[in-house]
Amino acid sequence: MIVFVTGGARSGKSTFAERRAAASGETVTYLATAQAFDAEMEDRINRHRADRPAGWLTVEEPLDVPAALRAASTPTVLLDCLSLWVSNLLLADLDDDAILARAGALLAAARARGGLTVLVTNEVGFGIVPDNALARRFRDVLGWVNQRAAAASDEAWLLVSGLPVRLKPAPFPLTTPH
Repeated sequence: MIVFVTGGARSGKSTFAERRAAASGETVTYLATAQAFDAEMEDRINRHRADRPAGWLTVEEPLDVPAALRAASTPTVLLDCLSLWVSNLLLADLDDDAILARAGALLAAARARGGLTVLVTNEVGFGIVPDNALARRFRDVLGWVNQRAAAASDEAWLLVSGLPVRLKPAPFPLTTPH
């Protein structure tokens, strides 16, 4: 089962995803994609590490996330987050097609492994159009990755101000009765 969790900055998506993973009752691998390029990011990473339950395994992999997911030995994996992973791939000079191919490999790995995979990502399309080419490219590529991940998911959530809004499966039929 693939669970997709998205939302804006500080929307509560990581906390929700952690609770969703813990609810599986299984051992969890926390697959982290963040890299500490400065002291502030190092502090964020350390806070995330400290907040995780003691029994969870942590794997830190900024680039080859599909391989890390395939190698996970626990029934539940929480990947936090697709946004930083896409950013890492952009900064590693991968082109858009290569990033989308890696996203496809990630989703195939999630489906093939069985168990529960929780994917966390940022929704970056609600804001203004970014003022520079790299930021616009990030927004576009992440949007495409998010669309693919949401389509591949069995369950999808949008976090807004700490409140989860279920996107999939839909809470009611999406077709209009005749």
